Amino acid sequence: MSALILDAGALVAVDRDDRAMVARLGAAQRHGLELRTNAMVVAQVWRDRHGRQANLARLLRAVDVRVVSQRDGRDAGVLQAVAGTADAIDATVVLLAAPGDRILTADPDDMTLLAAAAENRAVVVAC
Repeated sequence: MSALILDAGALVAVDRDDRAMVARLGAAQRHGLELRTNAMVVAQVWRDRHGRQANLARLLRAVDVRVVSQRDGRDAGVLQAVAGTADAIDATVVLLAAPGDRILTADPDDMTLLAAAAENRAVVVAC
């Protein structure tokens, strides 16, 4: 099964009730794409200790949120060095992708560099 890997931009759009993004993610699921991200991306966007980010909370119930291990951290650091980028969380997002997966991002330039360096043949798609 292919996946749609979500960076913070996609989650922020849903949190802000961007109907186009909600529809896009719903269509992806209906076409059999798994929605995937990691816990550090969630940390970038979750701000309400009382759980009032209802749109985001609803989306996250449908997303496979992965942990970031020490090994992932090391791999992300190496990936940043190879790609010449500086965002560790973006690097961990790229590491979630397998061949044929799509990465939905608000930063397609850096993600494209990281995906090329990772050689995982993921397709980068702008939010």
